[in-house]
Amino acid sequence: MNGVRTRDLPRRLMGAVGAVAAAAIMLVGAASAAAQSPTSYQEPFRPQFHYTPAKNWMNDPNGLVYYKGEYHLFYQYNPFGSQWGHMSWGHAVSRDLVHWRELPVAIPEMGDEMVFSGSAVVDKANTSGLGTKANPPMVAIYTAARPGSQAQALAYSTDRGRTFKRYSGNPVLDIGSGEFRDPKVFWYAPEHEWRMVVSKALEHKIAIYSSPNLKQWTHLSDFGPANATGGAWECPDLFPLKVDGSRRKTKWVMIVNVNPGGIAGGSGAQYFVGDFDGTTFHADNELGSYTPPSGDLFEGFEGSTYGAWTTTGDAFGDGPAAGNVPPQGGVAGYLGKGLANSFHNEDRGTGTLTSPSFTISRSYLNFLVGGGNHPHDPATSDAPAPAGTVFADFEVPEGYGAGWTATGTFAGTTAPHGTIGDQLPVSGYVGSQLVNTFIDHDNGTGHITSPDFTITADYINFLIGGGSHPYPGDAGNPPTAVNLVVDGQVVRSSTGHESETLNWTNWDVSALKGKTAHIDIVDENTGGWGHINADQFTFSNEPASPRSTETAVNLLVGGKVVRTATGPNSEQLDWTSWNLADLVGQTAQIQLVDRNTGGWGHLLADNFAFADRPAQSVLQRSSWMDYGKDFYAAATYNDVPDGRRIAIGWMNNWNYAGAIPTDPWRSAMSVPRELGLKTVDGRAQLVQRPVRELRSLRAHRSFTQRHRTIPQGTTPLPVHGKALEIKADLRIRSAKLAGLKVRTGSGEETVIGYDRQAGELYVDRTRSGRVDFSGDFAGVQRAPLAARHGKVHLRILVDWSSVEVFADRGQRVITDQIFPSATSDGVELFADGGTATLDSLKIRRLRSSGVTAHRR
Repeated sequence: MNGVRTRDLPRRLMGAVGAVAAAAIMLVGAASAAAQSPTSYQEPFRPQFHYTPAKNWMNDPNGLVYYKGEYHLFYQYNPFGSQWGHMSWGHAVSRDLVHWRELPVAIPEMGDEMVFSGSAVVDKANTSGLGTKANPPMVAIYTAARPGSQAQALAYSTDRGRTFKRYSGNPVLDIGSGEFRDPKVFWYAPEHEWRMVVSKALEHKIAIYSSPNLKQWTHLSDFGPANATGGAWECPDLFPLKVDGSRRKTKWVMIVNVNPGGIAGGSGAQYFVGDFDGTTFHADNELGSYTPPSGDLFEGFEGSTYGAWTTTGDAFGDGPAAGNVPPQGGVAGYLGKGLANSFHNEDRGTGTLTSPSFTISRSYLNFLVGGGNHPHDPATSDAPAPAGTVFADFEVPEGYGAGWTATGTFAGTTAPHGTIGDQLPVSGYVGSQLVNTFIDHDNGTGHITSPDFTITADYINFLIGGGSHPYPGDAGNPPTAVNLVVDGQVVRSSTGHESETLNWTNWDVSALKGKTAHIDIVDENTGGWGHINADQFTFSNEPASPRSTETAVNLLVGGKVVRTATGPNSEQLDWTSWNLADLVGQTAQIQLVDRNTGGWGHLLADNFAFADRPAQSVLQRSSWMDYGKDFYAAATYNDVPDGRRIAIGWMNNWNYAGAIPTDPWRSAMSVPRELGLKTVDGRAQLVQRPVRELRSLRAHRSFTQRHRTIPQGTTPLPVHGKALEIKADLRIRSAKLAGLKVRTGSGEETVIGYDRQAGELYVDRTRSGRVDFSGDFAGVQRAPLAARHGKVHLRILVDWSSVEVFADRGQRVITDQIFPSATSDGVELFADGGTATLDSLKIRRLRSSGVTAHRR
């Protein structure tokens, strides 16, 4: 619980590229491994104007630099598959930031050294001695990642980035840490020296170094911790920008990407604005102490007992906790002496803590919450599984039971007793044994197969956990699944949910009664969460419902959950708020629920108070480049000739990056964005807009409308397209919600709207198409935005699998992936709760930018 698994993906060092040769060896070995098969770039969900490699896995943009007429885009890349692993630097170039040419792998993994994120510079004065002044070297500064070690290293090119050599003196910066990564290097002209910002990931610090030659580095200072610290700090950047375009006022911007702990959940990109003197960075927007809005305290848990509150189970103990419940550590952020803490009996404990009834009298309920991130799920049930005939419970002295066979890694093994080795705690199974394919960690593959049986009941109920890799999968994402096989065909299949807590699922097999079948437990995946857990296969005439695994604070009205909140997987409590304006006058109860026995299976809560204004969390008070789910590892270009500061982000989220339904590639980059600083509400804030070069993709014809009333409901427009640019000036009027719907059709829609009451821009992708591959994907992302004079300006980029929304000329941005059907290409206007006015609308189709592969 005290450890942090950065990126939460295995960094398995497979050594597939070959053993380490001498230093300064020419790095061309992986080029053939990454050689591209022909692709039409017309596959389902293939972006048409966002960069994607022809195939395989991609994440962080690296080494963004302009040189001799080319914008270089290096990136984290797996030359051998579409899951994370074998980290190397992929490479593409463009002359206009729109049309990209993919090149061979630039810096491949070698031996046990993977090539993590970093930056690139053109050493014009040849301070490094790695080139000449006539032909200055392009120098890549990257994190050399070995088991237990992360240090900074150099590779250099003297042929415009086409081939690189490792520097013989690597590493150039090693502090003996396993969490020290992602260097961004730039030339600091006032001192005629190089500067580096690099992340001390788990300390939530950005270290600043200086160097005269890129080889010897001197520590100058550290920045942080500050603002959002819910996950590892990664991929920093530091650069100056003029405020409001004025030559007289310059501020420095530090980007700090955080994973997890982003504003929309999972990974995200926060930023700081301040001053840099060459040695130290001071942020103007670093958060100080916070006082929530005043209100009426309902419960502060300051007594020795819970008073009129009632408990069930053992999780919450007999009364409020004075901070930690041993052996717990690190509980902080609560007010006064006590709080509700369900860590009694550690994470094994379960139970509820329920308030007496009260009448809701004010518009907001503010409170502090911490602990596990396990949201309330209305589809779950606390009822026990229905009775039936147990077919397999794996309580056996050897093997998996009579007639069961195991192949591959699992041949000759016996059903494990729960957790295996350093696996996260496994829970939720029945008895003492289960199927758990974490044998040999996630490296193991094989099948565990039942004997044949005749289907005689309506349902097969069983417990399942482990990785979420649905059957049949593909070469880049093989399955971890439980299958029902009839006549040689898989007729039912289930996969895990990326949790070691098993939960009930069921198959309706009523139409298969009388058929001969067998169960095949399949693990063919060696990537992240590459294992499957299963137990208690039962034949029954009633379906088993998933049981609640929540750690949640719920508001009950009439016995039903009408508001809910969960923790952030942190022992640090933070403010959250419920808008209760529509419930004023109703009778309610607060119920704290801990139904989880796995990792972070506990809940913290304190200081419930009714108020007229909402409290804000640290995340809400921090500054974010993007409020969507899919913008991370943001980095900016060095040496752009016209002085623009141009950024690119990875358009994905570590919560589900390996599961998105794309093939043969996985992940895209955001469109390049021009950054600026604008004074908003008295302080300098980052603003963004797509680079002007994207205009070259606009079709000549456009659809325009002006001064149109948007009535209550949905209004289809006579325009269709899967790749669009939309500009809209929206006046909200009496509507509660208003905006546009894109990629509509066949029951699918992505909603881009403005919530007048909340003062928020939002993107709702709950019905955007494929959302079933991760429980964290469907949802609504929101960004605070004041509708000045009741008006909102939107610029929307729609691609085959994404939307990027720039509001009020880039003051707020939301980037979200979507995976709709190819036939869902409609555009609609909508208003809810009243009418709105469309002052102006222009929709243009965008042509494909195309990607060419592997020409030097």
